[in-house]
Amino acid sequence: MYHSLRLPICIFLFFLTSTTKAARLPSGAELQPLLETLNERLNIGDLVALTKWDSGKPIQDSPREAQVIANARTLATERQLDPEDVAQLIAAQMEANKLVQYGLLAQWQATGSAPDTPRPDLGKQIRPRLDELQTRLLQQYAAFTPYRHDANCPAWLAKARSGLAHDALHELALTRATGELCVRSTAP
Repeated sequence: MYHSLRLPICIFLFFLTSTTKAARLPSGAELQPLLETLNERLNIGDLVALTKWDSGKPIQDSPREAQVIANARTLATERQLDPEDVAQLIAAQMEANKLVQYGLLAQWQATGSAPDTPRPDLGKQIRPRLDELQTRLLQQYAAFTPYRHDANCPAWLAKARSGLAHDALHELALTRATGELCVRSTAP
């Protein structure tokens, strides 16, 4: 009798543990594209910094930031995402982008010049690209949302984030950009 029950119990336990793990682990299809989009958005910060260097305009653009966050809240509602969570995500992206801009401007001020590279137009080329990235970002964020509360989320992010940024400044900014992706449990 003992041997006849052992095999079905083992099979049951195997399927129970394997399906539980499969449901909890995000595949690269949810996390990696999201991080690549965040990184792409940060790299556009280099171009924004160049336009700010040339124009002498401040990095902080509160009216534009408010407009971007308002648009993100609207898109969140349309996509059945929490508007406050999405506003926080987009605010984190803007803060990370400003980190890149401030860092680059400080480097250029120290050397007295910015790189001699083509400058795309901020309003006609860069901002439309950022708007397109925001749409993609929200789609990818929606796919990742079920994993945000998992205790393993910070470890997954750290592993997936590794090696994406091309220098220390962008690595710090990517850390800031992903700072609110995982939600810690507040259980006692």
